[in-house]
Amino acid sequence: MTVMTMPPSGSYAPDDVRFLLRPVSLPDTPVGYKEALIQSGHKHYSQMLSHEALPTDAYLALFHRAMAANKGRVAEHVWTLAEGILATRPHGITLVSLARAGTPVGVLLKQVLKRHFGIEAPHYSISILRDVGIDANALRHIVQQHATETLVFVDGWTGKGVIAGQLAASLQDFAQSDGVVIPAELYVLTDLSGCAAVAASSEDYLIPSCILNATVSGLVSRSVYDKKIMAADDFHGCVYYQHFKPHDLSNYFVAEVLASVGLIRQGQKNTRTVDLNRQQLQQISQALLRQLTVRYSVSQANHIKPGIGEATRVLLRREARLLLLQDLASEATMHLRWLAEAKSVPIIVSDDLPYRAVALIKEIS
Repeated sequence: MTVMTMPPSGSYAPDDVRFLLRPVSLPDTPVGYKEALIQSGHKHYSQMLSHEALPTDAYLALFHRAMAANKGRVAEHVWTLAEGILATRPHGITLVSLARAGTPVGVLLKQVLKRHFGIEAPHYSISILRDVGIDANALRHIVQQHATETLVFVDGWTGKGVIAGQLAASLQDFAQSDGVVIPAELYVLTDLSGCAAVAASSEDYLIPSCILNATVSGLVSRSVYDKKIMAADDFHGCVYYQHFKPHDLSNYFVAEVLASVGLIRQGQKNTRTVDLNRQQLQQISQALLRQLTVRYSVSQANHIKPGIGEATRVLLRREARLLLLQDLASEATMHLRWLAEAKSVPIIVSDDLPYRAVALIKEIS
């Protein structure tokens, strides 16, 4: 890997976030070849990135349509999440977003806490990868400067709860290796699987930032890690897409949602939600996995991606086998239909789905 330069905050304002990621240069791996390498066990997904292209004008229009429809809901949920953080972190707040879906949420929370509650919360964005774990070097960097009881791990949503489980396992390992105990609590906008400690919703709704890749996440790629070519004390890596800067919407997304937060507060709208039934959400999630495993002869749970956010990730950067939709006419899944049609992925309508969308990854023999 070749080291590249990248601002510590990516394309965000310097005060918004500090990415604890090592910018690298990584060759593109074609999606089909990447899928074969992953499923054969020759490489882990974290060792590769596929080519990331700018969205077409037609697809970008779907993003703006989603913003118009849902930025108000995101604003309400960011406010609710901020209130949840204040209630559970009385001794101070250090935001630690999980790159990269968590980064825009972390930036929003930082700004809401600052503007509306007068709290300056440091915000770091670090890597966590399934099977690999959280970036322990990045975590050490944070706990050397901030009290562990102030840490708040932030992501956009939960799908099956894999990352929540990975966070818990990683923090248990960190307690053993470093003697530092950190609560394994995840904070998200919406918690489909009942695995988050604090969530504003459990609804499978369209969070507009999930539609795009780097251009809504500070121009930063998904995090990468390959211990064969990275030093033991390195942060996990990322690619910084500086050439996408003229098309960057990261700060636009934040500004639009923050404007909606302002309108909510002016109207003194109550954004508090009732406590979520985590056990029921977990049961729904597990039942769906069992059902789809049998119905579609899926060999492993990793190939089932429930929820709009996870289904979008599959269609953007994996080999999709099927797209399952609860309702073919839903506005919330219009971008998924567009992606599926563009990639010739079959669409099946299943009105018994507990979520608006589920994607199945193509199994390669």
